[in-house]
Amino acid sequence: IPKSFVIPTKVRDKHSMSMFVTTDQLSLPPKYSDDETSPREKTQVNSKGSSDFCVKNIKQAEFGRREIEIAEQDMSALISLRKRAQGEKPLAGAKVVGCTHITAQTAVLIETLVALGAQCRWTACNIYSTQNEVAAALAESGVSVFAWKGESEDDFWWCIDRCVNVEGWQANMILDDGGDLTHWVYKKYPSVFKKVRGIVEESVTGVHRLYQLSKAGKLCVPAMNVNDSVTKQKFDNLYCCRESILDGLKRTTDVMFGGKQVVVCGYGEVGKGCCSALKALGAIVCVTEIDPICALQNVVTREHLDRMKNGCIVCNMGHSNTEIDVASLRTPELTWERVRSQVDHVIWPDGKRVILLAEGRLLNLSCSTVPSFVLSITATTQALALIELYNAPEGRYKQDVYLLPKKMDEYVASLHLPNFDAHLTELSDEQAKYMGLNKNGPFKPNYYRYDRCSKTTHHDFDYVQYTHFYCNVV
Repeated sequence: IPKSFVIPTKVRDKHSMSMFVTTDQLSLPPKYSDDETSPREKTQVNSKGSSDFCVKNIKQAEFGRREIEIAEQDMSALISLRKRAQGEKPLAGAKVVGCTHITAQTAVLIETLVALGAQCRWTACNIYSTQNEVAAALAESGVSVFAWKGESEDDFWWCIDRCVNVEGWQANMILDDGGDLTHWVYKKYPSVFKKVRGIVEESVTGVHRLYQLSKAGKLCVPAMNVNDSVTKQKFDNLYCCRESILDGLKRTTDVMFGGKQVVVCGYGEVGKGCCSALKALGAIVCVTEIDPICALQNVVTREHLDRMKNGCIVCNMGHSNTEIDVASLRTPELTWERVRSQVDHVIWPDGKRVILLAEGRLLNLSCSTVPSFVLSITATTQALALIELYNAPEGRYKQDVYLLPKKMDEYVASLHLPNFDAHLTELSDEQAKYMGLNKNGPFKPNYYRYDRCSKTTHHDFDYVQYTHFYCNVV
């Protein structure tokens, strides 16, 4: 490894990207900061008298409400969808169980679903990304939330189970980010899984698991692959990560990027965004690209970690924590030293230190925040996908994985145009006839991917393998 910077970022899009990432199935004990008591051991009640939630501190609800209101200001498209559809209540009767990052932005999504008629129970897809004050605000509003920042692995699965296993309430829709919730319901509650009307999944990890179920003939409900919608790929994966990667790194390490040598593993949309940001600050960026199937395995092994220079920074921009072999660092000869929140020094016998961020989990949401505007795009896509699956007539969707219809993708984009004071030019009847298009869209075929280097995405989700390369980005 060249000089002092290794950032594993495995992107949330298919052709993942990793800087140097560490992944650990054996997480450190959770830190409960001001209160050492685990939320599972507390008895809390909101102002309505309900205790059907488990958060860090319900008294933080007012602060969390202000965070949500700030996010709403830059999520006007989702708010617009809420206002347009809340009179019709297209999700009336929907019982949505969700597993996503719990932030101010996802709270806007959850409250939109409630406004559209849904009953929601929610948990976190990442043990470090929950904003405790936001979780408290949701619990205070009546949403059953089970999540707090710094959960243990056992806490994580307990929270998922509390969302699903409740007397007198049975989920009929799943909104997932990573596939853990779907996997839990499929394995532990098969009778519930069979009655679910649809699954909406937004990450490459979760989509991959859905396609595995589908190909094995075990997916008994229709599922919507939101990760591969154009708006998700181009905005959330590319632009969101381009801005938030630097925020997370600077908050945790105070590092100067100029002149640093950075290895970015994977050049999908997340990888492109991270490379663009790092290069803009003067870093020397090297990119590695691998077969996407191999990207599901450890990208950074103990051998790589042993060869890194003293002071090398290792982090992950992927959904889970499986890109870096963190388990190999849990050995007697290595010392772990917590130097600040989400920052560990792993010390070798010769005194070499590798700086590991967020124990190899998603850097931006674990250590910083993300832009509300780009998450508005993803959240609007998720809401529309839920509405589509829930209201689809019988037979429209079979027991398989589907992409969001192109028309909906374009609709999501159109809702966000007013933010830029942008106005579309409408085709004349003559132009539309000449081009063979409907004046109202869709304007591109399903295989069109909006950039010349992306692969075609088919219904069967066949991977296109990239040739191996190693290049400098200058």
